[in-house]
Amino acid sequence: MPKITPFKSIRPKPELASRIAALPYDVYNRKEAVIEVNREPLSFLKIDRAETCFTDETDTYDPKVYAKAKALLDAMIADGTFVTETSPCYYIYELIMNGRSQTGIAACSSIDDYLSQLIKKHENTREEKELDRIRHVDATDAHTGPIFLVYRSRKEINEIVDTAKKMRPLYDFVSSDGITHRVWKISDMAVITRLEALFDALPCTYIADGHHRCASAVKVGLKRRSEHPGYTGEEEFNRFLSVLFPDDQLYIMPYNRVVKDLNGLSPESFLEQIERSGFKVEYTGGRQVSPCRKGTFGMYLPDGWYLLSAHDSLLSSDPVKGLDVSVLQDNLLQPVLNIQDPRIDKRIDFVGGIRGLDELERRVNSDMAVAFSMYATSISELLNVADAGLLMPPKSTWFEPKLRSGLFIHKLT
Repeated sequence: MPKITPFKSIRPKPELASRIAALPYDVYNRKEAVIEVNREPLSFLKIDRAETCFTDETDTYDPKVYAKAKALLDAMIADGTFVTETSPCYYIYELIMNGRSQTGIAACSSIDDYLSQLIKKHENTREEKELDRIRHVDATDAHTGPIFLVYRSRKEINEIVDTAKKMRPLYDFVSSDGITHRVWKISDMAVITRLEALFDALPCTYIADGHHRCASAVKVGLKRRSEHPGYTGEEEFNRFLSVLFPDDQLYIMPYNRVVKDLNGLSPESFLEQIERSGFKVEYTGGRQVSPCRKGTFGMYLPDGWYLLSAHDSLLSSDPVKGLDVSVLQDNLLQPVLNIQDPRIDKRIDFVGGIRGLDELERRVNSDMAVAFSMYATSISELLNVADAGLLMPPKSTWFEPKLRSGLFIHKLT
């Protein structure tokens, strides 16, 4: 039932792809984004984060920032840095990290599928985070960062992808973080039609990463519909840029937690409260704890590491309450540390697993009081939550490797 369609991509000249391809805009804070754009002036980040072209006094959300993004994109199209396909295509996009490969299909997905929940989500969005991308997409008239979608793996789709990967790639490069990126183009109409039919036979697709970007893209599409009341549904603004991956190829890393204080407790009282809450506490000293099974957590305090094991009574078969992020939140962060709403509480911060356990130690030794290392949420848990029509707690999943922006651009007109 989900509808995917080919598109006339705007994409980098092959010899410039490695310099243009950029990590998603929200991976960086403003200072980091400026450093990256100064390092690589062709980086697509200068379009995704056009405030990097202005002094710090310019507000990130100033209208002239979005106008600059449009001007930069238009200039790179005009000077031949980007080329435009003459006919609609799909693209096969492979990423290899530490010898592990995942391969998706770059295509356009339908905003109507999102509205009818044929594209399922597992996370709420916040309006203030959507507004930035709404303005960016509307101003540039383009989807510049693909939405990371997932589908339950199907043999027939995999076979088409594997066949395409036997051709010479359009792009083949290693980014500065060591990730290999390869892209192949599918322009054969028979193959395009076959892929459309295979996805139409699936019950749904799922958002893996990019909930805010997806919601923003849909809202821009709805805005364009209101501006064009005679729309037919075939206009480009009815679709958004996505890359769709089979579920059995994805890798989710832990999304760890750090908390600023112990809620007025001494370290001794804090440990006692944790045990009373239903966790077995084992001190490991200098040995870092990376949980190796569900229901276990690492904890770092200034005196060293601890292994926390949840009692069976804290575990649940419920798709959401059974998640380790929920077990920790419901039985320790909320009752012991008084973190009532992790979405808005300024005392808690989240650290992607890609940063490692050393980063947790660094945070506790600098600006935080305690850190928790998590066992990663699985892709099957994510799909089960979405299938149940439920939502995960915030910051439940950290996908690696990250899709690059700038390799495919979808214009709305």
